[in-house]
Amino acid sequence: MKKNKVIHIIVDIVIIALLVWFDQFTKALAVDKLMNKRAFIIINNVFELNYLENRGAAFGMLQNKQYMFAFTGTVMLIIVLYVLLKMPVMKRYYIFEICCILIAAGAIGNMIDRLTQGYVVDFFYFVLINFPIFNVADIYVTVSCIALAILILFVYSDSELSFLSIKKKTISDDSENISKKETVDEEL
Repeated sequence: MKKNKVIHIIVDIVIIALLVWFDQFTKALAVDKLMNKRAFIIINNVFELNYLENRGAAFGMLQNKQYMFAFTGTVMLIIVLYVLLKMPVMKRYYIFEICCILIAAGAIGNMIDRLTQGYVVDFFYFVLINFPIFNVADIYVTVSCIALAILILFVYSDSELSFLSIKKKTISDDSENISKKETVDEEL
């Protein structure tokens, strides 16, 4: 692995750790300031902070299935690690990389809660639309998944995402890529 790539991965890990720390910090604040107390109203009838112990998945589904969530979270982290390791170190992929970092941080943040407490602490509540209560890790995952879907559908071409392929490159794949590069170089 090239030195530049190693440094990039180290930076990714540090950012993930900081994001997980922030998620855990906000959950600790929610436990300290909101647990067993009335909701803290930010905007009346619109948005409030309201403590909830979520023993299920998104929107409270699949209650008390902690081992399934741990397994799913682990698989998600392995996929994200694979993508980060395979992703070219190019400015073109920075937003894609940020999305992967956010997904990893969100998965780790909620997995920590599930494995240590048996539930996830949620506290953001949009009263206006009666949206399920959520937390910072949920924001990381939701926003980055939406952004990734947009990137994959509308920004990146199939060839730009070829680094995600699990199959090994053959000699013909390499020669095809070389001939494409030579054509581009000739056009410049």
